Amino acid sequence: MIVFRDPAEIPADFGRTVVAIGKFDGVHLGHQAVIRRMLEDAASTGARAVAVTFDRNPLAVIRPDRCPESIVDVERKLELLGEQDLDATLVLTFDEQLAARPAEDFVADILVSALRVQMVLVGRDFRFGRGGAGTPELLERLGREHGFEVEVVADVYLPGSDRRVSSTWIRELLAAGDVAGAARLLGRPVDVRGEVVHGLKRGRELGFPTANLSELVDSLVPADGVYAGWLRDHDTGIRHPAAISVGTNPTFDDVHRRQVEAHVLGAEDLDLYGHSVTVEFTEHLRGMVAFEGMDALREQIAADVAAAFAVLSRD
Repeated sequence: MIVFRDPAEIPADFGRTVVAIGKFDGVHLGHQAVIRRMLEDAASTGARAVAVTFDRNPLAVIRPDRCPESIVDVERKLELLGEQDLDATLVLTFDEQLAARPAEDFVADILVSALRVQMVLVGRDFRFGRGGAGTPELLERLGREHGFEVEVVADVYLPGSDRRVSSTWIRELLAAGDVAGAARLLGRPVDVRGEVVHGLKRGRELGFPTANLSELVDSLVPADGVYAGWLRDHDTGIRHPAAISVGTNPTFDDVHRRQVEAHVLGAEDLDLYGHSVTVEFTEHLRGMVAFEGMDALREQIAADVAAAFAVLSRD
């Protein structure tokens, strides 16, 4: 997949396009439905399939007080979009200048001139242009003026649910620690990627060494607690079963930031320092609580490891 960071980077001979526009935060099942429809339309006409998205949530500029955390950072979003068989993604820098651009100019300059669009696909709640004045209805009117079609893709619902799949719902599930529910909306496991760094080595003292992720990770971390899951080592390609802890470890008073740490089951001597790893969350086991001393904590960790092994043995 080609990534354009500016409309000016799109070659004049790139060809006609079918475009899907959105934040695509998390690239969840709703986004995937829009993309599948775009791919079908592009294939039927021989056009290029292009996603248009932003380098941040537009609310970060328009209403920073109301801007939620992103489910994935922009580079992970591009990686996920790249897995959807797109021809290209255009990542627009959402700054005050773009926020102030009238909807009509957005269409004329980006969709028509740069992308030579023949069809645009959006969700029903899509808004664009200065003050959010651009609606799917306005986009359809502009399409008639400029010679492109507009398709509003229907919302996606899980079987038996009356709530549409959305990034907001996924954030709520992650905040509650419901990684299994969030995975159903994402269409893949909840995971975070980072580098393994040195920690306080308290897990090793307790007999359960952990791989501690760096503070910089590429996805929204679920609620504090203990989870069953997997650790995928990108340096070796090996995927290990793991018991995962998220939080500040309230039994002690010397951890000042939330940490993601994973104990690989059955491999206490594994050296992962400096490795790039992805921690996948399969099931929430319990919340994070403080214990009265090391013995009580060690006993609970042993129970957590056994519970994680039981959960992962079902897979």
